[in-house]
Amino acid sequence: MKIVLLKVMALFGAFMLMALVAGVVADIRSFDETRGGYEPPYTGFTGEPLDWSRLDRGPHGFVKRGHVIDVLVHCGTGMISLSAFGWEWSWRQVSPRALAVHQPREACRQAGYTTRF
Repeated sequence: MKIVLLKVMALFGAFMLMALVAGVVADIRSFDETRGGYEPPYTGFTGEPLDWSRLDRGPHGFVKRGHVIDVLVHCGTGMISLSAFGWEWSWRQVSPRALAVHQPREACRQAGYTTRF
């Protein structure tokens, strides 16, 4: 009985680890669904830019919910942070390409946030 229980728990742990990895991969792939336009003036990209109206709003900006990782865009500073399991990491500033393609500055202002980026 002990060996069976150990194998069941190991199988459950392996399944949960695979589900966690699959969720992280799905979140990374859905982060930016545009391709191209990597050189100034950042035109000629394909795919759909972020629809800011579909994202959640937090006290400081927008939150893109993922399966495992949430992406936070701070409208005051332009900082992009990643959040998972209660931990938050400041990742990077909004890039010039993101400003041109996804237009976070305009979305923040339209939502009533004060921008300084």
